[in-house]
Amino acid sequence: MENNKYRKFYIDWWNIKRSTIYSAVFTVVFLSALIGGIWYAWKKDWFLAATEATNIPQDAGKLMSFEGDVRIIRAKTRETILVTKTTYVLAGDTIQTQGDGRATVQMIDGSTLAIRPNSTVVIRDSSSLFGGKNVRVALDDGQINVKTEDQPADTKNVVEVMESENRLLPQTDASFNTNPATNGGEIRISRGGVETNVGGQTTVIKENEFASVNNGKLNAKEKIIGAPKPVSPDNSSQLLDTSGRGAAAAFRWQNSETVTGANYALQISKSPYFAPDAILLEKQPLANPNYTLSDVPPGTYYWRVRVTSGSGQTSDWCEPWKFSVVKRGGSQTIQAGEWKIEPVGGTIYRIAGKTQPGATVRIQGRETFAQADGSFMLQVSSSLSETVVEVSDDRGNKTTYALSLKTATAVQKF
Repeated sequence: MENNKYRKFYIDWWNIKRSTIYSAVFTVVFLSALIGGIWYAWKKDWFLAATEATNIPQDAGKLMSFEGDVRIIRAKTRETILVTKTTYVLAGDTIQTQGDGRATVQMIDGSTLAIRPNSTVVIRDSSSLFGGKNVRVALDDGQINVKTEDQPADTKNVVEVMESENRLLPQTDASFNTNPATNGGEIRISRGGVETNVGGQTTVIKENEFASVNNGKLNAKEKIIGAPKPVSPDNSSQLLDTSGRGAAAAFRWQNSETVTGANYALQISKSPYFAPDAILLEKQPLANPNYTLSDVPPGTYYWRVRVTSGSGQTSDWCEPWKFSVVKRGGSQTIQAGEWKIEPVGGTIYRIAGKTQPGATVRIQGRETFAQADGSFMLQVSSSLSETVVEVSDDRGNKTTYALSLKTATAVQKF
């Protein structure tokens, strides 16, 4: 009898304990999922997106991506602001990119406006009327690319460049730029077409066609000239300075197609963005597709080339290639520290630190040079919790740091 009582009590006790354990496990799992969900939403800016949806005006263009120094001048206040992920643009606003800046804006008609470095664009119109959407931008300086997809008949997307108004047709990919050499504008259509109006006369520029605007006149259309293809020095190659006076760099390139009366322009820069104050050499016109530069001092360089035909059409620049000049025997460690990380929004961060003056700092495919006091800053995008920072000098020394984006500390050095 006593054994039966004990057994019953034991079973009841076990049932209570088991239910308690289940409840505890459920609570832990629920709280973990809740905390994890909140952290994930915060990382993905879901809370920010909800705030943005209520704060962004209906007819505003949305900044989809940006890098480097990009600024917006507000039409109403004339205030100049540095862009972040939450920045938007309205009719009347001016977008300016500096030498290392570029941005992509989604307009209200679904088109994308890509703004290149050293460019100034004014948003003339961004409004919805009678079911249609009007987008109009003016290129004051630099270069933009505009892409449209399917567009209703009552939607207008217009780009002003110099004396021309260019209405983009549906399914169009077009490039517009100003040409300081001729004080004119250039239009390139790689897909679709545009209706160009100059002085009241409308001309349709179609796929793979080029036309320039000068002195209130649209010049004859031509087939687009492709950018030349670099040959040497190879991309990411190293040239050895054996004499102590620098190395000789022999540049060669070839045309992607036959160009009548071709002449070339060559640029060599310390910056991948070819900012004016970073250009080491600009040589034009060159009659032949080659050029040799002697006594190039140790360092990292970028070069690009473009071609101009006998008719005056100039191609886009080719994609930059990189090369380095190094001295013999680089094996020293380069110290870097005083790390600072500023989250800009989403997966975009500004990373700052200090190293030896003149050192090259590379992060996520972007690079900069340490100032006279050794300080540097780069804006990068990363969806990971860590990023790799490479620091090098002109003697071939190089040190790589694994940097935590959460704690701003170097977790590994190699």
